[in-house]
Amino acid sequence: MYKQKTRSHTGDVESFLAQLDDPVKQRDSAALVTMMQEISGEPPVLWGSMVGFGRYHYRYESGHEGDALLIGFAPRKPAFSIYLMGDGDTTKRDALLARLGRHRMGKGCLYVKRLSDIDMTVLREMAGVSIEALRARYPGAK
Repeated sequence: MYKQKTRSHTGDVESFLAQLDDPVKQRDSAALVTMMQEISGEPPVLWGSMVGFGRYHYRYESGHEGDALLIGFAPRKPAFSIYLMGDGDTTKRDALLARLGRHRMGKGCLYVKRLSDIDMTVLREMAGVSIEALRARYPGAK
């Protein structure tokens, strides 16, 4: 049976972020915590080295299932990994990305070097769209 590697745990988010070497990364992390907590209505929780907000349970047709964070971020050295996993309207997502500022986008992960490179209003809207899509797809999501 598959055992999920990344799971939520009881580590202290503030202590985790206080250990970051870069003061700009610490400040940006605090801003992301505030924004994501406001949007999700959920407290920050560590998921390995990621800070997550909310959770949902997924189950694929293959039978694979697990829990995942609703939205979150990881303050990696080269860039923030911001997890926006909603499978919402890609046309809307692409329009928002065009207005966001300097970034790279993966399938469900947005990479941003620093928050000053992007429009935080757009990021806030993207996070809201992602949460809405995940809550619609997974009714038990919180």
